[in-house]
Amino acid sequence: MNILSIECTHAALSAAVKKDDLITELKSADWRKAAEALVPLIEAVMAKSALEKCDLDGIAISSGPGSFTSLRIGMSIAKGIAYGIGIPLIAVPTMPAMAASFLSEKGKVMAVIQARKGEYYFAVYSSEELSSGVWHDEVKRGSASDVAAAAQGAVVVGRQLDELQSSLAACGSAYAEADFFSASSLFPAAERLYGTADAAGLDNVVPDYRQMFIPTVGSGQ
Repeated sequence: MNILSIECTHAALSAAVKKDDLITELKSADWRKAAEALVPLIEAVMAKSALEKCDLDGIAISSGPGSFTSLRIGMSIAKGIAYGIGIPLIAVPTMPAMAASFLSEKGKVMAVIQARKGEYYFAVYSSEELSSGVWHDEVKRGSASDVAAAAQGAVVVGRQLDELQSSLAACGSAYAEADFFSASSLFPAAERLYGTADAAGLDNVVPDYRQMFIPTVGSGQ
């Protein structure tokens, strides 16, 4: 199976191609310029993989939650490619995919994504649940203290959450910077979900914003 994968939900930008069992991935530091950087990144990873777009079987997109702007840009570009080729677009929930990409043999993993300043999305998953690929959809939103209270007994994974680490340390929870989560992390779920995706149903694939967009000058969201 040949799949193009895109991850640009928050604080990072990457695209990957799985050509049979060979994975090619490229990353960019221009996350806040996703509108300009994502298409060239996709073109570059396709060229590096030596795969033509017409040979793709599907496109996987990290569907959120995350930055309103980046989710909208990533989904629009992914839909445009899928429409043009006539292939399914596979929406992979960001939080369980990020948690599942953390290698943990036992215990719980909490995924955390910043919603806006001082507010976070968070969800806790058991290692059994993550390894099975059957993920719950319960994502909560709250303050740093809410995250710390829910994190007890779990390893917390996230990106650039320096402001949370003292609270997590106080409650005995370990923190892992989610550098390991990228577009290639979406492939296991994308392959599992491929059979449920339909090229005729692209209009039904939408970003998982989790909240109404409230513009804030300089927020970067």
